[in-house]
Amino acid sequence: MKIYRVFSIAGLVFLLAAASFAQSSQTDKDSPNAAEDAATLRLKLFEIEGKQGELQNRLLQLDEDLKPQNIERATAGYGSTRPEELREQRRRQLEIERNGVVEQLGTLAASRANLETAIANADALAYQQSARGFPVDMVGGLASRNAVRVVLIAGLIGMIGIAALVVFARRMRRKSI
Repeated sequence: MKIYRVFSIAGLVFLLAAASFAQSSQTDKDSPNAAEDAATLRLKLFEIEGKQGELQNRLLQLDEDLKPQNIERATAGYGSTRPEELREQRRRQLEIERNGVVEQLGTLAASRANLETAIANADALAYQQSARGFPVDMVGGLASRNAVRVVLIAGLIGMIGIAALVVFARRMRRKSI
């Protein structure tokens, strides 16, 4: 009875090892979805370009608002004994906002450069994968079918091993009786 348990546990360990091997061999390779990765990166690049456009429009508006005649027009309705201070305060607020927009544009430009590099790398990897015959999609692709086959074969071998152990344990039990 002890041998039966030991061999059953060994068979289960073998099954789990085969399944983890199939899974790890799938994840160790280059990303089989390089074309999808490139498409996702292009979508992010499109979003960044949209944000850049919005910020550039805001920067143009702030440059227009910073003109002295526009600052004077914006503060004319307040009615103060010190209009110079109001105009100076408005100018400082607009410059602070403008500097923030310029900083955001710089950050987006750096992100855009990084994304363009990542897209070029993903495109190169997708080209290499297509040349090697890697599947472009994982759903029903060659790689996923091979992983399933490995797991099924390992499971079949494990089940045959467990069945053989059961038969062996029964014979051993009959001989001992």
